[in-house]
Amino acid sequence: MLSLCQGTRQVPACPGSVPATSQVWSTPSSRRSGSRFATVLLGALFLAVAGCQEVADVPSPDPDAETEAWYSAPDQPEMATGYTEKPGWATSEFAVAAANPLATDAGFQVIEAGGSAVDAAVAVQMVLTLVEPQSSGIGGGAFLLHWDGDEVVALNGREMAPSGADETLFLDDQGDPLPYGDAVASGLSVGVPGTVAMLAAAHRDYGLLEWAELFQPAITLAEDGFEISPRLHGLLDGDATLRDDPIARELYYDEAGDAHPVGFRLRNPALGQVLRRIAEEGVDAFYQGEVAGDIAARVQGHPERPGVMTPEDIHAYPDQDFYVDPLCTDWRAYLLCGFPPPSSGHLAIAQMLGVMEALDVPAEALADGVPTADWLHYYMEAARLAFADRALYVADPNFVDPPAGSWESLVAPDYLAARAELVGAQSMGEAEAGDPGLVAETALGVHPEQPDRGTSHISIVDREGNAVAMTTTIEQGFGSRIMSDGGTGLPGGFHLNNELTDFSRTPVDDEGRPIANRVEAGKRPRSSMSPTLVLDADGELLASAGSPGGAGIIHYTAKTIIGMLDWGLNAQEAIDVPNFANYNGPSLLESGRFSDGTIQALQALGHEVEERAMTSGIQAIQRTEDGLFGGADPRREGIVMGR
Repeated sequence: MLSLCQGTRQVPACPGSVPATSQVWSTPSSRRSGSRFATVLLGALFLAVAGCQEVADVPSPDPDAETEAWYSAPDQPEMATGYTEKPGWATSEFAVAAANPLATDAGFQVIEAGGSAVDAAVAVQMVLTLVEPQSSGIGGGAFLLHWDGDEVVALNGREMAPSGADETLFLDDQGDPLPYGDAVASGLSVGVPGTVAMLAAAHRDYGLLEWAELFQPAITLAEDGFEISPRLHGLLDGDATLRDDPIARELYYDEAGDAHPVGFRLRNPALGQVLRRIAEEGVDAFYQGEVAGDIAARVQGHPERPGVMTPEDIHAYPDQDFYVDPLCTDWRAYLLCGFPPPSSGHLAIAQMLGVMEALDVPAEALADGVPTADWLHYYMEAARLAFADRALYVADPNFVDPPAGSWESLVAPDYLAARAELVGAQSMGEAEAGDPGLVAETALGVHPEQPDRGTSHISIVDREGNAVAMTTTIEQGFGSRIMSDGGTGLPGGFHLNNELTDFSRTPVDDEGRPIANRVEAGKRPRSSMSPTLVLDADGELLASAGSPGGAGIIHYTAKTIIGMLDWGLNAQEAIDVPNFANYNGPSLLESGRFSDGTIQALQALGHEVEERAMTSGIQAIQRTEDGLFGGADPRREGIVMGR
């Protein structure tokens, strides 16, 4: 268990050793003063996972020394990959949970320097662009929920289809959809990035530190380098098409085409320069000038499947209101707040929980920390119903009307109770969409199933109790396999998303009915991202949670909510529960985590069962009587830090 105490950043000790601490010295900082914050945070990056880590001796800082920046790059221990047990982290003042230790540390240092939850989220995202490039970054998009103690607000930074895109974007000359892999690895798949502009809007309203300060961690790490982790090495080594991009090939691979090894110090001067420009000039440095021009040129210049994005598409993105109304749904004694369409996440989670609430679900849900077959049966059936509605109705609300005139119709108690009546003792097989008050199935076609995999999640609670749940993505691992150096001409750069493959590649179904989530100019593709904030009956924050994992995000987040609020588990225990999912097809179980008896019992109830590696990346923070408790997914590299 991590111990955090005033004046030190304490490292978990190896058995039989004395805990090592690094002193923290800071001078008072004025918020939004424009001054550099003379806060020096020295010490080893702690990691209470993957066994014990040696901690380097850290010199005490000189309180009279002049410093130009508050950020100090931490030592970087080697991080295990695969499944690594994590203890959970208890803190009393604030907590930051992110998918990579360097990113978590950046958010920690921001809050130590007087920053807010949003400030920390900006810094975390910029570092993730560098150290977790397969999952998110400035070339992608994000959904952010924020709690300020009074209200939950939502900011939509989802990518957008270029003005030249239409429903034929992914069709070949014969009118057939391109193979999914070909569509992904192309200029066709790149949507106009939204993360930078959305974060700037959030910072404008909820930031405390100066915008430029928040880029110091990522710039430092980009210019000085960071050590490639086992997870990043494995993904680079196994990607079949990333080497085709000349920038990526030069950055990540040696002359023989082999991925740089674990521990290789990777420097990214192009990204460092782009981040410096954004820090100094604001969002125009990204959406105007050389950076925007280079993004468009890379998209249009794809050698096999060029895209249609123009610099003007990029210029126009920041000219919008990023605020949308969050969806908040009552469940038991709680209020679950999530993102509205184009996200399908909150609607699906609320539907599944609501359907199960109307059923006689077995009281015994867990046996030795693993969901029982009887409980899983009801969950999987509820999931079929939710995903059937998702496939028919959910798309960008600027282009598609919600059923019955409101997205709330899909989570209305009477509607969910009626849907629950379809659940029986045996699996229903493939479910059909319901009718919450508007017979739309005669007008719309069902979205065909297609994969989506990328993404990262950030949960933060700051000293003032402000909270962020932000899920951020470039869609597939390494996005479109196109990198931009921002026009710098320097080695490295950032990855461009393949978010447009979240649209249906076919615009109509077999009967010629238009699919709600088809490609249209200026439209945002449907998403599974499910950032969630939970409030109690008194309107106090209880938890921040979310996950990467494509459509599995919905199930990973739902599992964590159920674990914390229904099963009485702490955040880490809830995250550790084996993963499970149903997308209105086979019932999926995390490989090696469920007994043969559970699998056979599900099959006896009519389920087609498949075991898969279900690599979630859940980050969650919950409020406790003593402060906060954070959990990070043992299936990935993330940790929690706080004080």
